[in-house]
Amino acid sequence: MISVVVLGAGHVGTHLCRAIHHAENLRLIQWYNRSKINNPTEHITVEICHNLNALTTADVYVIAVSDSAVEELSNQIPFKDRLVVHTSGSVPMRLLNSKNRRGVFYPLQTFSKIAAIDFKNVPICVESTDKKDRNTLKQVAKALNSPTYTINSEQRQALHLTAVFVNNFTNQLYRIAHELTDEKGLDFDILKPLILETAKKVQHLSPYMAQTGPAKRRDTKTIKTHLKLLESHPNYKDLYEQLTKSIQKTHG
Repeated sequence: MISVVVLGAGHVGTHLCRAIHHAENLRLIQWYNRSKINNPTEHITVEICHNLNALTTADVYVIAVSDSAVEELSNQIPFKDRLVVHTSGSVPMRLLNSKNRRGVFYPLQTFSKIAAIDFKNVPICVESTDKKDRNTLKQVAKALNSPTYTINSEQRQALHLTAVFVNNFTNQLYRIAHELTDEKGLDFDILKPLILETAKKVQHLSPYMAQTGPAKRRDTKTIKTHLKLLESHPNYKDLYEQLTKSIQKTHG
């Protein structure tokens, strides 16, 4: 059984603790956070720790904090020659303090505290300079029933970039659509079947083949109508024009 300590109580740290706690062949033995952890016992029985000097011995230490805090927290860890990994998609592995064995355990998924996550749907990207440590991280991912990929830092940063496009940018487009429907007294829920169908399409078709709409058709009349409707939202109008040009360039 692999013993794990999680450092951090944000979205990723909280979901990891829950998943590790309920996983067979894994043992969550400690959960560190600098400040108080809200509802720490909800679905989880684990020792809570607020002092780095009180960290117990474990097989893996998972740093799940904001990207800007990873290096500093790594430097503050008092022990050496243990496996310490972070969960960031963009932080280079080399920023972890070299006094410990370094690695990455990157869950490629969006996390929020209020939404439950099934780790069967969370690809885990692992990275390590040591083959034995890499195998340990793969075993942790396997115990979570997660698909596992061995990648390097350059590939991981590229994945993080693409994740911003498909998740964060897409969500902002949803928010804009929500605002525009509200303005006309429409319920945003009417768009949800379209959102789901669009997501389902790319499970079977390439995004290139799945593309539809006035930009691809070069339907100039409809595009002009849309742009006129966006006159009161110049930022959204610019965004519409940029995306239209991008689609038209892609599809010739």
